[in-house]
Amino acid sequence: MKSFIKKAGAAAAVIALTATTLVSASLSFPAEAIAAKEQVYSGKAPKYIFMFIGDGMSYPQVTSAMDYLGVMSGTGKVESKDLTFTAFPVVGSAQTFDSSSFAPDSASTATSLATGKKTLSGVINMDETKTVKYETIAEKLKNQLGYKVGVVSSVNINHATPAAYYAHQASRGNYYEIGLELTESKFDYFAGGDFLSRTGKNKDLKDIYEVAKEKGYTVINTAEEFKSFNDKSKKLIAITPTPADADSMSYAIDRKAGEISLADYTKKGIELLDNSKGFFLMVESGKIDWTCHANDAATSVKETIDFDESIEAAVDFYNKHPEETLILVTGDHETGGMTIGYSGTGYSTYLDLLARQKISFKEYDKKIAEFRENKASFENVMEDIRINFGLTLNTSPESANTKKELILTDYEVERLKTAYNQSMLDVSEREVNPYDSLYSEYEPLSVTITHILNNKAGIGWTSWWHTGLPVPVYAMGAGQNLFSGFYDNTDVFVNLKALTKVN
Repeated sequence: MKSFIKKAGAAAAVIALTATTLVSASLSFPAEAIAAKEQVYSGKAPKYIFMFIGDGMSYPQVTSAMDYLGVMSGTGKVESKDLTFTAFPVVGSAQTFDSSSFAPDSASTATSLATGKKTLSGVINMDETKTVKYETIAEKLKNQLGYKVGVVSSVNINHATPAAYYAHQASRGNYYEIGLELTESKFDYFAGGDFLSRTGKNKDLKDIYEVAKEKGYTVINTAEEFKSFNDKSKKLIAITPTPADADSMSYAIDRKAGEISLADYTKKGIELLDNSKGFFLMVESGKIDWTCHANDAATSVKETIDFDESIEAAVDFYNKHPEETLILVTGDHETGGMTIGYSGTGYSTYLDLLARQKISFKEYDKKIAEFRENKASFENVMEDIRINFGLTLNTSPESANTKKELILTDYEVERLKTAYNQSMLDVSEREVNPYDSLYSEYEPLSVTITHILNNKAGIGWTSWWHTGLPVPVYAMGAGQNLFSGFYDNTDVFVNLKALTKVN
């Protein structure tokens, strides 16, 4: 799966670090109160910069994917297998808190990565007063150095993280306004999920597609058009031809043969952006976050591995331009409070059980809707759960599932029955307490199935939301050494500014 990664070479950076400013215990500080350390870099500036962001991806998401690959390698040993990016020569760790919380959101954390500024949760590239706009690293590279710029995401391209590289809004929910800013950005390439609120909140404004075309963009949403498009002189917006939940791209676990993947969009971006001046390409795997919100470990693992395939495409490019390329891989925050280790399995884990899951929680929601409409019995639903998740009521040795770990306990069966009863009701008829804490906003049966399977595999969760864990930062290429150590997420921007010498 992985490309051969050349040694980073002799691009040794001369780094002068100023003292790191201690952060006040109060979170009511302005952006200027967080003083990111200024870097001095005397090496050659990278001409080609890749910024990969795994939304919701921190150490647990990366480690679980590595451990899963290890246990599925067939050696029978307890071992972990590197992803492409975990073999990078430099790794650092970044704090993720924002001006509102130690458990921040994607708008504020992506703002920090893109501009070097802290702000409130939900705010994109503006200060805490929501009056001052911040220029992003992508805008600086485009406007000052003439780099071509691309933004790719597996979720909607006007969602918070991709928006943080081109938009400036007091609320991440201003989807139409963010879409308008996209069309004004003059960036060269956008690809991923469809626009949210394409015609405004009241559906009475000009379609963003039409606005984009008026601004000189080619907008395509078929696989045939995408594969054949090769005009580097035109600005392109490529929308997934197979929209899934919320018009995002399909989860890797659900993707059908022939569907365009995040790696496909990354490769096309490299093809279209490559030029003599240089380029900046941001690629987000947004659905790592979505699946971890729902506490679906198998889907998270598959999304992280799929994300790695996009990074492999960048490594292939790096191997052709090792002295001029920088690849960064990080997360904006952790989602779900994922842990490897669960009280019910002690010191043991059974991550191979995740391979029994054939479908994401979101796709299974569709099945549950059919069960509800057809008034399917619990026994019939359980047979479908056995097929798609490997959980069985049958303890017979002749069962299709003979692994001891997959047999449901009486307690687990009762949990499934309770969730089944709730899922068979219309949302308006469901009990509010205590089920809101058990299921959050998700389909009761889907999340109960994944929780049980996760726990049997030895994975636990603490939250339906984001947590305050730091995130790893992996670096390879020109200026890579600036990204070692423990620092704030704002320093990712500070380092890129030092490397490229933009104002």
